[in-house]
Order: sequence, then structure tokens, then C-alpha cells
Amino acid sequence: MHHSLKTILEIQELDIKMIRLMRIKKQRKKELEEIESLSIELQEQKTLKEEEIQALDQKVNSIEEEIVALTGKIKELEGKQSSIKKVDEFNALTQEMTAVERQKINLEQEASNLLDTKSAEEEILEKINESLAATAQSSQALKDEIHSSIGMINEEGVALKEKRDSLVASSDKDVLAVYERLLRNKKDRVVVPVENRTCSGCHVGITIQQENLVRKGDGIIHCEHCSRILYWPESELAEAAMPTTTGRRRRRAAT
Repeated sequence: MHHSLKTILEIQELDIKMIRLMRIKKQRKKELEEIESLSIELQEQKTLKEEEIQALDQKVNSIEEEIVALTGKIKELEGKQSSIKKVDEFNALTQEMTAVERQKINLEQEASNLLDTKSAEEEILEKINESLAATAQSSQALKDEIHSSIGMINEEGVALKEKRDSLVASSDKDVLAVYERLLRNKKDRVVVPVENRTCSGCHVGITIQQENLVRKGDGIIHCEHCSRILYWPESELAEAAMPTTTGRRRRRAAT
């Protein structure tokens, strides 16, 4: 492994942790937005329902005023009818009274229907108010938990950044610049080991020549397919060295 990659790998581990923390934080903030959205939606439903009930009240009041006016008109016609002696005029007033009475009955029926509608709307409004109260109570506890979680994420993020800054100070600036550019593009591990002659980042095979260059660790080698920085795991280098050492000991013993 190239000597500069050891520090970069440590930085990468911290960056991956920070990326995961930011994803969790983003998800938690989304949960907060959903809670707020639900509360706003219920509040809008409540306001709309209150406006609908108010409109029904105004319409009922208007109809009741018409009914009062028609009742007065009927009494007025009755009064005229009692003083009329001609049959034709009496019959004409009777027809007019009948028409006004029919109009009054229709308005009373309309008012009754509107009151039934208002009663149903008030029941819906009561349920909305109950939902608002229940949501406010349950969501507050959830909000507190989410805010606490975000606070812990922020604290952990600060601690990770301090460690990262310390490592950055001792890293190879050129290699770090390449690493950070790749990380910005991929938001994932960009310094990866070679496994079975394959880039463990994109899982595409590499050439024997590339594998040998990575194994030597003399320079920074990129995957030709995904541009990630490749390195040879130290554990495999150690395993590869062990048989050679054992063989030499055996030859020495034989001598």
C-alpha cells in the first residue's frame, strides 16, 4: 500500500461516518417536516370547516329572516281578507296566501336541511379538534426525541471533524485533493481494496498489470472503470510473505 493512503483511509472512515450521520439527520428532519405538515393540514381542515359552518349559519339566519317576513305578509293578507266582501277579491287573496304559505314551508324545509348539515359539519369539526389535540400531544414527544437525536448527531459530527482535521494536517495534500474530489462525486468509499483481481468499489475486474502496480504500492493507482483509488490489503501482503520466510528457514535447516 502506498504510504500516503494509510492516513487517507483513516480520513475516509471518518468521512463515511459523517456521511451516514448526515443521512440520519436528514431523515430525522424529514420526520419533523412530516409532523409539522400533518399539524398544518389538520389546522387547515379545521379553519375550512369553521368557515363552512359559519356560512351555513349565515344562510340559515337569512332564511329565517325571510320566513319572518313571509309570516308577517301572511298575517297582513289575513287582515285584508277579513275586510273584503267581494268573492273574487277574497279568492285572489286566498291564492296569494297559499302561495306565500307554500314559499314559507319550502324555506322552513331548506332551513331544517341546512341545520342538519350544520350539525353533521360540527361533528366533523369536533373530530378534527380531537385529532389536533391528540396529534399535538403525541407529536411533541416525538419532536423532543428528534431534536435530541439531532443534537447528539451534531455533537458526534463535531468530534469526528476534529479528528479529521488532525489527520488532514499530516496527510499528503495532493492525494487528499484527489480523494476529496472523488468523495464529493460518489458520496461513498473511494479508496478501496483489490479483491480477487476486482475493484471492490465497482466490482469490475482489473488487469494483471494493474494488480501488480497496486500490489507494489509505489504510486496511486485508479480503477479504470470507476476512478476509485485502489490499494492492496496489508493482510494479504503479510500472508503472501509468510510462505517465503518459512521456505528460507527450511532451506537453512537443511544446510
